[in-house]
Amino acid sequence: MNWTLEVVIVPVSDLDRAKKFYADQLGFTVDHDTVISDDARIIQLTPPGSGCSIVIGKGVVPDMPPGSLKGLQLVVPDLKRAHEELVGRGVEVSDIQVVGQNPRPVPDPLDNVGFVFFTDPDGNSWGVQQISSRA
Repeated sequence: MNWTLEVVIVPVSDLDRAKKFYADQLGFTVDHDTVISDDARIIQLTPPGSGCSIVIGKGVVPDMPPGSLKGLQLVVPDLKRAHEELVGRGVEVSDIQVVGQNPRPVPDPLDNVGFVFFTDPDGNSWGVQQISSRA
């Protein structure tokens, strides 16, 4: 039996601001933006190529302090290109960093160990790792 992670809830303080950041600046697809009532709304967004989405919302998601989710991670086949895209979209992102070393030779020295980091407007933190073998 497969057990797939499909949704991660990201706690935010302003749904419209967060939707704009994730859709416009990160390029996530807006799967749906459902208003249930004045006190309940849910927005699901998916990173390009991902099988896992994020959900932001109010009234229908667990109550967590905005910005309290740390260490979310995206994986890309080309970190330099991803970094350029993020910078071009106005995301405040770290320089490319090498974290650790590969236990065996890899085609690209950034594979597995190359990362960039950023936060959303509420302070939820993200890492982006290069793994080109998944391309």
